[in-house]
Amino acid sequence: MISAPVLALPDFDQPFTVETDASGIGIGSVLIQQSHPIAYISKTMGPKYQLLSAYEKEFYAILFAVKKWQHYFLGKHFIIKTDQKALKHFLEKPPTTLMQNWGLEKLMGLDFSIEYKQGKENVVVDTLSRQQPIGSLVAIFQVTSQLMMEAKDSWKQDHML
Repeated sequence: MISAPVLALPDFDQPFTVETDASGIGIGSVLIQQSHPIAYISKTMGPKYQLLSAYEKEFYAILFAVKKWQHYFLGKHFIIKTDQKALKHFLEKPPTTLMQNWGLEKLMGLDFSIEYKQGKENVVVDTLSRQQPIGSLVAIFQVTSQLMMEAKDSWKQDHML
């Protein structure tokens, strides 16, 4: 059976949209074009970034995504969607923190607008931002492997199987 691919190829004649989200442990972003995903990224935040305010975490998620995909945006307008309502007004006010100054410098020269997207509608990036660190997955895999070995051993002792 043949099925359509999950990701689409970019069309540089169409506008791009970046949806971002941050949680207590990580950030996630999706690059979208015509309501179809082009790419996904997520990253676990280190302890220093986990201490940031919700506003700063969301802003960091935007900066991370734009840096990763900036080659798609050069010379074209793109839209950033976030569930942090205050970020919608980021370009209307002068920067007040070091992170805003640093971020504004990174975003200079790019043509973008920031739109608010309610958290309950931001499902995909919400899931990406909540990915557990790899170490947790390894522990789960080891427990599952041990459980599977115990199950296999019990089959050997059951003469009905």
